[in-house]
Amino acid sequence: MKRVLILYSTVDGQTRHIAERLQARLEAQEHQVTVADLARGGALLAEADAVIIGASIRYGKFRPALFDFIRRHQGHLERLPSAFFSVNLVARKANKNTPDTNPYMTKFAKLSPWQPNLLGVFAGKLDYPAYGFWDKQVIRFIMWITKGPTAPDAVVEYTDWGQVELFADRCADL
Repeated sequence: MKRVLILYSTVDGQTRHIAERLQARLEAQEHQVTVADLARGGALLAEADAVIIGASIRYGKFRPALFDFIRRHQGHLERLPSAFFSVNLVARKANKNTPDTNPYMTKFAKLSPWQPNLLGVFAGKLDYPAYGFWDKQVIRFIMWITKGPTAPDAVVEYTDWGQVELFADRCADL
């Protein structure tokens, strides 16, 4: 049994939902799992045998706190078996849903001084009714450019939960 720490950075909550699904899958395999917001994660690293970090993309960028956390805790992260996953709407497209084909994972690999053992990419959730006025307009424009749904009441969950569970199984083997 491993003590697995899953940390997440999320804007709208889908990354947290994915972290919770990973938790359920790993706990079913007898691992002890703690899930926490990245902001609280530093204090929890010392108790972990492995770490998984998940982060969402908004307007083409990871939140700055992700790279701040990695820089502050790089030494500890490098000593642990580790995984990283990105959640973004670009991953809804079949040719952009793997670590090798997703532009945000490529960006992560270039910007991060920490290189985890395992990488994953998951499509997120589009939820226009939950967005504020400006976010809704900008995201609709991005979706229009990328030929995605633009109806202002559209809610589409693109996350492939089977892929999330396969990723959890791969994390269990770290």
